Amino acid sequence: MRSIQFEVTNPFGIHARPAAILAQACVKMPSQITVKCNGKTANGNNVLQLLKLHAGQGSVLEIIAEGGDEAGSLEQVEKILNDTFAERKKVDVLKIAFFGTKDYDRLFFSELIKDKGEGTFNCDINFFSTRLTPETAYLAKGYDAVCIFVNDECPEQVVNTLADGGVRLILLRCMGFNNVDLKAAANRGLTVIRVPAYSPYAVAEHAMAIIMAANRRLHKAIYRVKDNNFSLDGLMGVDLHNKVAGLIGTGQIGQCFARICKGFGMTVIAWDAYPNKKLEEEGLLTYVEKNDVYAKADLISLHVPLFMGEGGTYHIIDADALSRMKPDAMLVNAGRGALIDTDALIAALKDGKFHAVALDVYEDEDAYVYTNHSDDFIRHENLIRLLSFPNVIVTSHQAFFTREALQAIAGTTLENARNFNEGNPLGNGECKA
Repeated sequence: MRSIQFEVTNPFGIHARPAAILAQACVKMPSQITVKCNGKTANGNNVLQLLKLHAGQGSVLEIIAEGGDEAGSLEQVEKILNDTFAERKKVDVLKIAFFGTKDYDRLFFSELIKDKGEGTFNCDINFFSTRLTPETAYLAKGYDAVCIFVNDECPEQVVNTLADGGVRLILLRCMGFNNVDLKAAANRGLTVIRVPAYSPYAVAEHAMAIIMAANRRLHKAIYRVKDNNFSLDGLMGVDLHNKVAGLIGTGQIGQCFARICKGFGMTVIAWDAYPNKKLEEEGLLTYVEKNDVYAKADLISLHVPLFMGEGGTYHIIDADALSRMKPDAMLVNAGRGALIDTDALIAALKDGKFHAVALDVYEDEDAYVYTNHSDDFIRHENLIRLLSFPNVIVTSHQAFFTREALQAIAGTTLENARNFNEGNPLGNGECKA
């Protein structure tokens, strides 16, 4: 364990922006960082706890690093806290219309926008519970920007309404941008920025969690025991040890999933349109042809973005791909619903294919995810059919839903807004047609 003392000299203290930047950095550090101030203690990777320290100018922080590269981690923390976070120029507060608001969105974003002025995110947000759709786009009139999520709709009609109302910026608080007409946005002069990464661990861990639950039939076992039924009939799973995991896509999330699979003692094979040879060199995985992944893998996991058109990933898992998979294979999708042809998947399931299928996403999910329909009749025919199979688990697009991911999404989204407002470089989050 190592520790340092740090005196806060910033006139604004440890306000929302440096707290958000520090928390995101601490998530990735090899050491566990703890910060003490004013008789309070905060985990370095928790932005809300850091803000509750109320560390103002003149406060003295005790920063403790435990495990990993303690000296390097403390050096990185000190550098972050020494930065001035100054604006490049004086700008007005950016007004943002925030669509599809949930309590957890408000929790993180509201805390980060309390401060205004030099070095802060310098934004005002009006939270709307409704999704962005052609019917609700008029609500953004008079705002500089909109902030939207994966289930919001931003086709050309919406883009035009936003532009006519004065919106100049579309902030995506997610990685995917397939719900935005980028060509229309470019034509109307709107900038589109996404969150290129938040927590690949969150998505990869959820993908493994739900396929394990489907494999071991935990969704059935839990309710069976609650009904005082302790029989094991129909609950048999399979070992993952010594099985073959096949990945479609080896970006950050795919790499995290591969490492989890290696931890189970699996052999990992993968396909990617742009192979990362370093992953082969370190012995994490072996690249093969796409059809070889389908034919050889016992567990197939999808980690590619959704692209439409020729050479895209729409329905990358179609009837032909499904026919190549082992009869008792396992399939998990925590990417985008339209990566899988749902009709073809249902047909395969009806024929007895697959030991287990786990879906965090499914086609045409927008009307149902993130909302409570417990008193409604589900009218999504394919969703009803998927839920009827005992070897299928469906969750509500929640793979991203961890504290670390949410604070990273909020911090990165507001940093994107600040960079746009101040004319700073937008980085690799900018989406272009």
